[in-house]
Amino acid sequence: MPTRGYDPRTLLFFLPGNTTIKNPLPLFLTVAPMPDLDPRLKTSLGPLELKNPFLLASGPPTASGGQIRRAFHMGWAGAVTKTIVPDTMEIADVSPRFAAWNDTGSGLLGFENIELLSKNNVAYWMREIAAIRSEYPDRVLVASIMASPDIHEWQELAVMVQEAGADAVELNVSCPHGMPERGIGAFMGQDPGMVSDVTRAVREVVKIPLIVKLTPNVTDIVPVARAAVEGGADILAAINTVQCLMGIDLENFEPLPAVAGSSAYGGYSGPAVKPIGLRVVSQIASSLQVPVMGIGGISCWQDAAEYIAAGASAVQVCTAVMWNGAGIIRAMNDGLSAYIAQKKMSGIPDLRGRALLRIGTHAALRRDTPLVATLLYPRRCTSCGRCVVACRDGGYQAISLVEGNVVIDPERCDGCSLCSLVCAEQVIALQPRR
Repeated sequence: MPTRGYDPRTLLFFLPGNTTIKNPLPLFLTVAPMPDLDPRLKTSLGPLELKNPFLLASGPPTASGGQIRRAFHMGWAGAVTKTIVPDTMEIADVSPRFAAWNDTGSGLLGFENIELLSKNNVAYWMREIAAIRSEYPDRVLVASIMASPDIHEWQELAVMVQEAGADAVELNVSCPHGMPERGIGAFMGQDPGMVSDVTRAVREVVKIPLIVKLTPNVTDIVPVARAAVEGGADILAAINTVQCLMGIDLENFEPLPAVAGSSAYGGYSGPAVKPIGLRVVSQIASSLQVPVMGIGGISCWQDAAEYIAAGASAVQVCTAVMWNGAGIIRAMNDGLSAYIAQKKMSGIPDLRGRALLRIGTHAALRRDTPLVATLLYPRRCTSCGRCVVACRDGGYQAISLVEGNVVIDPERCDGCSLCSLVCAEQVIALQPRR
């Protein structure tokens, strides 16, 4: 496990709990290659074998071959190229194209992106895919593609990346900004019939594994996921970003990010979307027998472990790399390895899906195990009153301040847990009702 201090090879500061902060030194410093990995981190995605469950997701961190090489050098087991499009498709980005939700206490929570697809032409990617596969034969390189509604363009592009040497092809039918207004991206991904058609068409012309990346911007993910599998998908990736509007500047009423005073709906990512990604992955894993790659809000090994416990075989990371650099892979590998050892598991397959049997319907939840709020550590309580206000206005009026001390009435407490969640000192917990 990482210890307190600075490791110049990783471009990160390691802190207790595997948290990290960015290294203030220049990012062009040479990074040492990854150390030998714990063999228990190996995982499989159908026919694809991975040294560890971490891949770079399609996006700004995989916009060039150089970025992918650097990530492989640092320890990522795989990468998905930024989405490759036919040369006839115009890609012109705006500036600015990012916006962030910042919390003064915990930093960046959410991130909006209205960046479009790869600006590098097809010939560039054919050269880079071939070169990277030659240089890193033990890593998994996935080519993300998107084309017009013409199925033949998808087929042609898929064949080209296969011939270049890609290990798999990922169909981007899920981008929520820019592309839907052209009749592609999430426009296709929200229609099970269109998803099935494009998947089946590509399956007819390629032999390498076929991945379909799903959009969360649907009412029910299972029919779309099933359509992809019936069309021939070997693996599903979930989720792409959530369509959003980051905010409004109240001084001039410009939506964010403001491009000459205007904006468009964008793709939302970062820690705030993890609950959505976990929900989608668990629904797919519970309904279909297909390998799943989890995506959305993964910034540390704990996030990855949650996705795997929810049914994912591997995970993809994008926003956390944009914020903190690709060097986060070291803490991710070290932390997940230590966790598996602590739990005495044989490896990633032993962790996969551990939580699924515990996720069911609301009606099936037990109601015969009542809990009550308890002040476990009264000496640490600062009597700030947050629990009192929360319980008074959002709960069951079970908490009061008596002579400056928090007092919980167990008869009035309904065990909702609101007080424990707002307690900054974490001195309140729920315990079985006596």
